[in-house]
Amino acid sequence: MPNANTTVTSTVARVMILILILSFTTTSVALLTLSSSLKDAATVNVSGSLRMQSYRLALDIETQSPLLEQHLKQFAKSLESPSLTSVENMLVPDHIEIQYHHILHRWSILEPLLKSKHKQAYLQDVSKFVEEIDLFVFQLQQLSENKLKILSLVGGAGLGLIFIATLFIIRFTQKKIVYPLNQLVAASKEMKQGNFNLMVDISGDNEIARLGHTFNRMAKELGDSYHNLEQTVENKTRKVSQANSSLQVLYLCSQQLSESELSQDNFQIMLDTLVKTEGLVAVKLTVEEDNGAIWEINAGEPLSQDWHKEALILDGETLGYLAWQYELPCPDQNLILNVVNILSRGLYYNQSQKQAQQLLLMDERATIARELHDSLAQALSYLKIQTTLLKRQIGQCDCPNAEETNATLIELDEGLKSAYLELRELLSTFRLTIKETNFNDALEEMLKPLTKQSNASISVNNSLSSIPLDAHHHVHLLQLIREGVLNAIKHSAATEISIKSEQIDNNGHITISDNGCGFDSSISKTNHYGLSIMQERASRINGVISIKSEPHLGCQISLIFPLNNQ
Repeated sequence: MPNANTTVTSTVARVMILILILSFTTTSVALLTLSSSLKDAATVNVSGSLRMQSYRLALDIETQSPLLEQHLKQFAKSLESPSLTSVENMLVPDHIEIQYHHILHRWSILEPLLKSKHKQAYLQDVSKFVEEIDLFVFQLQQLSENKLKILSLVGGAGLGLIFIATLFIIRFTQKKIVYPLNQLVAASKEMKQGNFNLMVDISGDNEIARLGHTFNRMAKELGDSYHNLEQTVENKTRKVSQANSSLQVLYLCSQQLSESELSQDNFQIMLDTLVKTEGLVAVKLTVEEDNGAIWEINAGEPLSQDWHKEALILDGETLGYLAWQYELPCPDQNLILNVVNILSRGLYYNQSQKQAQQLLLMDERATIARELHDSLAQALSYLKIQTTLLKRQIGQCDCPNAEETNATLIELDEGLKSAYLELRELLSTFRLTIKETNFNDALEEMLKPLTKQSNASISVNNSLSSIPLDAHHHVHLLQLIREGVLNAIKHSAATEISIKSEQIDNNGHITISDNGCGFDSSISKTNHYGLSIMQERASRINGVISIKSEPHLGCQISLIFPLNNQ
């Protein structure tokens, strides 16, 4: 006799195999029956239509219809259709196949009559021919009904046997498996409450009994390892807490990238958030441009130790560096690298935003320049032409007070010329194109056309960083420098013009100097608006401009303005 272990396992396996076999057999018979019945409806339908077509042929003969030939072809096509020829297979009873061949034989006799001059002979045999078709249709219907009966019988028998087998397996598992497992479940609940000093009593030598013995050993081992697990959980909790803190830092830093306009304050917030990470004591963001200008943001309290540094690289371009100092415990290196990536994207977005804003400003100024050119410039040109014509007319006629009139016209002409030149300079200023977001590159690009307008040597010493400059600062500074250089080229007869830009504390300092003829700054010149325009531009960026000049001692224009003035 097999032991208990073999009995439980083999019994369950045998019953499950039996259920599987019954299910497979029932399903196979059902699928086979259904597959053989797929064309039954079409076969009955087509065979039934043969009766109607037979009578229609008889009607065509009596009425001498010209459609007789067409109806003959349709009848032959229906008789040999795939639906009817499908009865010639092993799953269809022989008497149905014999009846179908008998109909084909009868039609082979009647068809020549229909095509000959003896069509009336068809009328005598059509009723018998239809009876044979009726018998064929009846046999097909009986076959379809028998298939459904077989399908019902096999399905009912298989379902009944499966139900009986299922009841047996439920009863067997309830007695041999469920009851012992309930003991194990109850013991597991006790273990859940922290009680590891328990034993389950399951007799026998089957798999459930061995599971009970294993459970008892497991309870003892769990009691021994419980304290070790507590320590492990504590360590894991600390790591999870550190990971959560890192995620919080990354979230807060990433949130700054969603700002509509990135500024120095956003980068300061990122560094202030990062320095709060466990272990870090100080962080520093450094951006060094090609011209040597350095921009830094610091957070935390630096120590007298070396800085650890990581480059901010995006698309192969080094944008800056992030440096940090730390104490034990060591900070999460992956967190720092992720913040480095965020800062890299932040610097890139900062440059992109500035470029977009500059494009908008340049487009707006270009629109204004077009409007001025199409309106005011055209009007001034017209007035100049009219003034010239008026001077000719007065010169050709002998008028009283001609000299006074000519003097007035000359003064008017000079005023128009001066206004026209000032307008041309204004249009050139409005049409200034800035393609670079880097202030140093944009400055050099802006000065290139000016160097062609004079033999003076123009030198640039720029250490002003582009990062703290927003788009408005950028545009106004370039236009202010351009105005200062243009004034030196036009009015000073200078041989040397120098431009110096630097950052002192939180302010930007720009100085434009030349060695030209200079002027008395206390005397206001008529029709010269360059200096007043520069004063207006300085006020736009909350800056202060000062001009120092004396005759024959050159001129120096100084601008001081706050950086990152939001």
